[in-house]
This record gives sequence, structure tokens and C-alpha cells, in this order.
Amino acid sequence: MDLKGRNFLTLKDYSPEEITYLLDLAAELKDKKKKGIPVDIHRGKNVALIFEKTSTRTRCSFEVAAHDLGMGTTYLDPVSSQIGKKESIADTARVLGRIYEGIEYRGYGQEIVEELARHAGVPVWNGLTNEYHPTQMLADLLTIREHFGHLKGIRLVYMGDARYNMGNSLMIACSKMGLDFVACAPEKYFPNEELVKQCREYAAASGATITLTDDVMAGTKGADVVYTDVWVSMGEPDEVWEERIHDLTPYRVTEAVMENAGEKAIFLHCLPSFHDLKTKIGKEMGERFGITEMEVADQVFEAPYSKVFDEAENRMHTIKAVMAATLGV
Repeated sequence: MDLKGRNFLTLKDYSPEEITYLLDLAAELKDKKKKGIPVDIHRGKNVALIFEKTSTRTRCSFEVAAHDLGMGTTYLDPVSSQIGKKESIADTARVLGRIYEGIEYRGYGQEIVEELARHAGVPVWNGLTNEYHPTQMLADLLTIREHFGHLKGIRLVYMGDARYNMGNSLMIACSKMGLDFVACAPEKYFPNEELVKQCREYAAASGATITLTDDVMAGTKGADVVYTDVWVSMGEPDEVWEERIHDLTPYRVTEAVMENAGEKAIFLHCLPSFHDLKTKIGKEMGERFGITEMEVADQVFEAPYSKVFDEAENRMHTIKAVMAATLGV
């Protein structure tokens, strides 16, 4: 399958067959990594990594994946890039596209990465926007496939705030690939109706189902995968913490939730996670609201059925597949 020259902005742009190809390629590259087999097929090329939102997993994954493929990287942190400040997004794209073979963007509105892609003339990869997180989806799908041996028919329940990039992207990924998707949240935290309608069309073709529910026990009953994310995203104002903790505490992933899902269920989280008070923000929120954990109980996060670190590792292998494929395997 030839994906050379393609952007990777949202899984809406990719067919189930193309997504499967990227997962297969990631599995192959992962196997070669474990065996010490070089894959430096893009030796001499260079990629730019624009990070308006900082990250541990995304930055490390892109840098290691690029290095493994033989490429150099330039990291542009939130203060190093003039994108949208002293230089327009279009002009930035045209400059970087003359210097680099590919551009990664992690930041705010989806319209920014879309505009970069329109003007760069080289593949542009979405490392995260407010609306979508497609590289995380490939890591999640690979982790699920590694554990269960298949994707179709898997029941994935996303608990918490399903209005933004993680809820949106999981619903797209599941509906395209034949997984049954459940958003388990208060009604005001459901994904937007337009995207739900679009994903129901994908689901009709793949045999998947889409369910929106505010009932925790009904929503998680018989789940194969229980998934959550932090309740407040980077860049949101501090005052939303109180509202989110009040609204979403009933949707914390607890041992009772996992028991309700069943013995075969696994837990996933895109990280970072506030499962204890060992972070600056976690400690601060613990002192303000008298809590010791937020979106997931520490017992769940540390349990054998928690596959969050397999999932984190797979960010690198799947990102490597995306870069390798869109630059030409």
C-alpha cells in the first residue's frame, strides 16, 4: 500500500484498510526493534517537530522513531517557534517544507495543523490538537490487537469527558475498525452530535456500534477495554478543575468498574495520569479538594490488567510506522 506523501491529520482521512496497514507495519517495525534489526531507510532526511503543547511521550516517540529511521530532528518548543506570532502559519509551513522532509505539529486548534498541511508540500503529522489525537489511536489499536488478537467486536468504554480529542478520536477509530464504542459520561460531556452522526456512518460499514450513556454500571458491563484520560486538558483555565471533579468523580475508573466489566477487561490511559498525589498538580488538587486520585484509582492503574505502559511504548512504534509510510517505505 502506497501512502507516500500523505498527511496524517485525523483517522477520518484513512480507510480501515490503510489503518490496518499502518498497524501491521508498526508491528513489523516493533519486532525488528526488539531483534536489533536496523530500519534506517530514511537516512539523510530531517523532520521538524513543532510543540506548542509540551509532551513526554509524543516528543520522545517522534525523536526515537526518527532516529531509528536514520533521520535528524529539530525540536521547536513553545517559545522557539514564531508560528502564528511573528510569522503566519502558511509562511512557516512553506519555510519548513523547503528544509525538512516532514513536519510534526502538537498544539491547539485542528485548523492550525490543517493549514500547515495545505502549504508545507511535505507530509504533516498531527501529534495532538484540541480536536484529534490520531497517533495515540494507532498505539491504542495496536495495544488492543496485541492483547486480544483482534479488533472487530471488541467493546471499548471511554469514561470521563468525551467532548475533545480523546473521546472524538476513539469514537472515530472504533467505528472505522469495527469496535463497539461506548462514551460513559454525564450528558453534557458527550461528543458533538455531528461527529456522532458521521461515526455512526462508519460504524454501519464496519459492523460497530456507538452508545452514549450516563449509566456507569450499564455502560461498562461486559467491556473489553475501559479507557479514561485526565479531566482537565493542557491549556484549559484553572477554574474548571472544581467543575470537572464534581461532575466526573462518579465516572472514575475504580476496581468496582473493572469488576463490572469482567475478568477479561483491560485498562488503558493515554497518560499522564492523576492516580496518586505524586505530581505537582495531583498534590495541589488533593489539598484543594481532599482527594487522593482523580480519573482512575491507583489500584486500577497498578493492576496486572492495566496495559498503560505497553500502550505508551506503542506510541513510538506506531509513530515510526506513520513516518516510514508517508515518507515512502
